[in-house]
Amino acid sequence: MDVFLGLFVIAIIVVIGAIKQINEYERGIKFTFGKFSKIMNPGWNLVFPIFQSYKKVDIRTKAVDVPEQEAITKDNVSIRINAVLYYKIFDASKAVIAVESFNYAVSQLAQTTMRNIVGSVSLDELLSQRDKISSEICKIVDEATDPWGIKVENVELKDVALPEEMKRVIAKVAEAEREKQAVITKAEGEVEASQNLAKAAETMSKVNGALHLRTLSTINDVSSDQSNTVIFCLPIEVLEAMKGNKDKK
Repeated sequence: MDVFLGLFVIAIIVVIGAIKQINEYERGIKFTFGKFSKIMNPGWNLVFPIFQSYKKVDIRTKAVDVPEQEAITKDNVSIRINAVLYYKIFDASKAVIAVESFNYAVSQLAQTTMRNIVGSVSLDELLSQRDKISSEICKIVDEATDPWGIKVENVELKDVALPEEMKRVIAKVAEAEREKQAVITKAEGEVEASQNLAKAAETMSKVNGALHLRTLSTINDVSSDQSNTVIFCLPIEVLEAMKGNKDKK
């Protein structure tokens, strides 16, 4: 009787020790005699010691910081660039069986892919089309990690560091572009103003008395300020007419 009681107690201890808890954000990979047997879902699962083992896998979205590294663009400009990659495990068994360390493998793959993509574009394309380049890196890494049971959700280029001499060149180009736009805007304004003046002159020439009214309006505006001195310029014909009238008297 004591023997059976002892065996029962041992069996209870073994069963209690075999209970393994898998959380909601995890999956368990069970191995029986070293072979993959099943994926354990969240809750309590039995894993008997000696001939069974298991490994937990976190299936939440993970962020991998791709460290800063040097790369050369298509137009031979040396830059330093880093990024962050987001991925999620959709098949826990593949993530454990197909690759030794999936987090390290994803990081290394992202680094090499980023260098290759940067080398295929010019500096202008890299600076102006960062979203497009990030999407291209994401697509390539996602296809490569699919056999590992990993889904790459997003890749973001964080920072592109340029050499100091290249920063000065870009600043000079930007300044020259601003000066160019200022000259163009000024020229367009002068053309528009000359066109408006031509239209006004044409209108005044067609309407009798329009020019005199404009002159009187201008004189009124100038005379409103007492500090202004107004000088009238009369045609020589008017002076001769006035002289003729004086001689007749």
